[in-house]
Amino acid sequence: MDGASGCVAYPSVACPGGRRYRGRVEPIRAAVAQLRATSDHAACMRDAAAACVAAADRAAALVVLPENYAGIAPRGAPCTWAFDPDRPQDATALAPLCEVSARRGISIIAGGTPELAPGGRRFNTAAVVVGGRVVARYRKLHLFDADVPGQPRLRESDEVAPGDGAVLVRTPAAAIGLSICYDLRFAELYRALVDAGAELLTIPAAFTAPTGEAHWEVLVRARAIETQCFVLAAAQHGEHGSGRRSWGHAMIVDPWGRVLAEAGERDTIVVADLSPAVLEQARAAVPCLRHHVDPRRLAVTRVDVTAPGE
Repeated sequence: MDGASGCVAYPSVACPGGRRYRGRVEPIRAAVAQLRATSDHAACMRDAAAACVAAADRAAALVVLPENYAGIAPRGAPCTWAFDPDRPQDATALAPLCEVSARRGISIIAGGTPELAPGGRRFNTAAVVVGGRVVARYRKLHLFDADVPGQPRLRESDEVAPGDGAVLVRTPAAAIGLSICYDLRFAELYRALVDAGAELLTIPAAFTAPTGEAHWEVLVRARAIETQCFVLAAAQHGEHGSGRRSWGHAMIVDPWGRVLAEAGERDTIVVADLSPAVLEQARAAVPCLRHHVDPRRLAVTRVDVTAPGE
């Protein structure tokens, strides 16, 4: 992890020097992209760069690309675009985005995308690009090993190594907590990020069609409501080959749980203006962040009730 994001550890997210970060989000126009990745890496990168340009054309200062924006390799085939952790800006999955960021002045949350890891596996990494440079990265903690009805069996851990830390990126506009896709189901990660000062959460994803239809919106809105943060949830959509299909419906949600913008099931970007007043009002109206009791400190009393006559 790069020093620009501080030295952090999950589930306790510390900021440099051990201080808690208490910022104040500034007004910001943000965008999330919705794309349909295939095994054609070059075409996927053209689409990803075009989405960033389109976001800049609409005056967005920040855009989030979905998980697997750089492509989805066929099952059993090697991924040829995994980037070298020591040279991320030279990678074909990141160099075009660095160029757009530098030229248009837009910050980009790119990922997850594959990063080379020890032992022949890869990390699933979200890279933060600001001013044309990769200034921070987050490696996905929770890996998706699941048998979803109607989808090919997915075992991310066969090829991907888990990360070992949470990342909070402090920018002049906001404190941004990073996550990727399946992380969305683990509320304690987002609690750690908001305890460290997060005001905005990014969730680049590729939810399957069945799980997305059932759970995507309710989980995204729940994370926004319980953390009282803005949530930028980018998404893959449509068919990717080998029977794999993603749900789409990228969205931006405010700290009160309102959906500010939502995509359907096509390539697009959606944009929303994030107001600091909304965050402050939500946190003042229902101060649940101050009322939170750490469940790790709770003693659980178990009561066993037997059937009559036993």
